[in-house]
Amino acid sequence: MRLRNVFLALAAATGLAATSLAMSTAAVPPPQSGTLTKYDITGTYVSGLSSGGYLANQLHVAYSGVFQGAGIFSAGAYDCAQNNLNTALYACMDTLQARKTPAELEQLTRSRAAAGTVDPVQNLSGDPVWLFHGTADQTVAQVVNDDLATYYRDFGARVAYNNASAAGHAWVSPIGPNSCGSTSSPYVNKCGTTDPVREMLGHLFGQVNAAATTLSGKLVQFDQGRYVPGGNPAPVSMGREGFAYVPRACEAGPCKLMVTLHGCYQYYGLVGNALMDKGYLNEYADTNNMIVLYPQATTMSGNPRGCWDWWGYQSAQYPLKTGPQMTAVVNMVKALSTDGPPPTTTTTTPPVAECVTASNYAHTTAGRAYVTLGQTYALGSGQALGLWNTFTTSGIRQTSPNYWVKC
Repeated sequence: MRLRNVFLALAAATGLAATSLAMSTAAVPPPQSGTLTKYDITGTYVSGLSSGGYLANQLHVAYSGVFQGAGIFSAGAYDCAQNNLNTALYACMDTLQARKTPAELEQLTRSRAAAGTVDPVQNLSGDPVWLFHGTADQTVAQVVNDDLATYYRDFGARVAYNNASAAGHAWVSPIGPNSCGSTSSPYVNKCGTTDPVREMLGHLFGQVNAAATTLSGKLVQFDQGRYVPGGNPAPVSMGREGFAYVPRACEAGPCKLMVTLHGCYQYYGLVGNALMDKGYLNEYADTNNMIVLYPQATTMSGNPRGCWDWWGYQSAQYPLKTGPQMTAVVNMVKALSTDGPPPTTTTTTPPVAECVTASNYAHTTAGRAYVTLGQTYALGSGQALGLWNTFTTSGIRQTSPNYWVKC
């Protein structure tokens, strides 16, 4: 049964005590264009689902001097995939192939720390880490998630692990639109009156105030290109837009920062504000002085489902401090913190190009498009071009390096 789900798995990964709650029904505010400005940040944390969970772990490990804890829904141990898609699919989501043991990945981490490509592993000792895996989750095997718990515990992290919920492969929130056992878009589930988000934040922060019933803050939409090496997010499979929810209290006083990373098929360009609206983080942000940063991935060749890079589709440096997506997210964190220097990126001017009209087969062989399940998609934008053959033609133009759109 798990093999049958492997090819759906990248849709989200490629991604408690029962309490009576007064649930907020307030929608996330409409985004307003702006930039990331500096606040008095007292602590920085990271969370994520599936591919976002893998990236959350990579950020916590590689930048353990920046991130003070992590909350992860359904993911495996650091660099399980070893820069290989088959390993990611069949060893780090399913168990059809052998995967590296936690001890082997711990030694790999120590070697990288010694080389300076990730921060010292001693930083992980004592860090709060909250993990979640649902019993109905057939996308990432529980034993893979168990490896992540072992990995963190062996480095001395304070691990809390919720693996008793009947949830499917999803972020779980008390206002989630999907049923508990679902594994379907937009990958935000509700499991009765349980509130894993409160549980996660309580473990990370030590205590947490009740969620707000109305939202006071603003949702800032910013240009992610300012924080990506080279200035263009498309070649590193990141969207042009990113978001940050800023409570009113954070405008004038100290606040924590939570970086939250979506799963595959959960990026803004596909599901809109579903995670920002139903993930139940903003409600706690308002009452716990917490800014929530929502970076956004998107599609590109080798990543048609908009996953974060945890297997090397974009760069072999994906799990290191020099990984392009890792660098971009940390630049965003620095831009929000009074302690950090401003991001240093070089803005590039997108090239002006004429429309190229050719068969979809010719577009793919020339590297202007890619094919998935017999359908052709423009490189970078992911726009559908039709059937992949020599008879179907389409016109596309390059608006920036490795980014093609329909004419």
